[in-house]
Amino acid sequence: MEAVEAEGRSVVSRVKAAVFRIEVARKLVQFSCFVLFNAGIFGVSPLPLVLPVLQSLGSVHNTIGEAIGLIEWMLYNLAFPWLPLASILILAIVSGRSICGWVCPFGLIQDVLEYAGVSKVRISQSTHREMTSVKYLVLLLFIVLSGGLAISSARGVGQAYRETLGVIGEGPFTALSPSDTLFAVTPRLIIILQYYVFPISEAYEASVADLLSSPLLWARLTIMVGVLVLALYVPRGWCRYLCPQGAMLALASRFSFLGLRREPVRCTRATCRACVEACPMNIRILDLPWEKFTDPECIYCLRCVEACPTKAIRPKFP
Repeated sequence: MEAVEAEGRSVVSRVKAAVFRIEVARKLVQFSCFVLFNAGIFGVSPLPLVLPVLQSLGSVHNTIGEAIGLIEWMLYNLAFPWLPLASILILAIVSGRSICGWVCPFGLIQDVLEYAGVSKVRISQSTHREMTSVKYLVLLLFIVLSGGLAISSARGVGQAYRETLGVIGEGPFTALSPSDTLFAVTPRLIIILQYYVFPISEAYEASVADLLSSPLLWARLTIMVGVLVLALYVPRGWCRYLCPQGAMLALASRFSFLGLRREPVRCTRATCRACVEACPMNIRILDLPWEKFTDPECIYCLRCVEACPTKAIRPKFP
């Protein structure tokens, strides 16, 4: 009987250890945020909240404001985007890019794809450094298009510019965003295709055929599939190399109150690279300062904290 009780206590201890692991806690937070941000499907009214995450302003079930999408919309309507910019700046300074690792719905999708069992591609440090700059180029392109359109419209000479850009002018990034395609366009497309297979009228069938022949639709689907395939082979590939929202957070997160530190006495960097191997953002943790580091690419997933065999890494605030 005592042996059975001891075995039972051992099982309970192992279960508790698994439940309270950082990665499990992070997944619970991510999933809870995903449900909350899509709670409109349960009849929840939109929340007066703007966050620098990738969701979709186009989803009818969305309950929060997506900062980058709102910036585009406000610039298109000649309003300065104080609120979304303040959201990005405040959150980046207080907690770095932790919202990318713990809250962002599109980040959750990428993390889930890691469990698909596909062999990961190892990116060299030189290639990684060059590729991280791509997201800043995407951000610059978005600023040039949205900002240029807003300035020309404010000066009264932007009508032709608006007509030329069309729907892309309303949201240069959103028009091709993989998150908007995944969370808003794809669900609507599935519903539309149901009526295309079982048409309710010839006119409706013709309108659906026109939609399916749209180059923009196929461009969006191609980009979405490409990004999801990238995430299969490169952990957080979109966040690392392409996300303009992450680029905006990275620019301000250099001054973040939140950071990580390594205990020099405990760290066995000469024989161990567990933290570097565990990092989904490919950060060279062992080359960063001991006391506190706030790398702009860090999403504070804390996998390095969990992976460290000597518990030498821990969060530091401020």
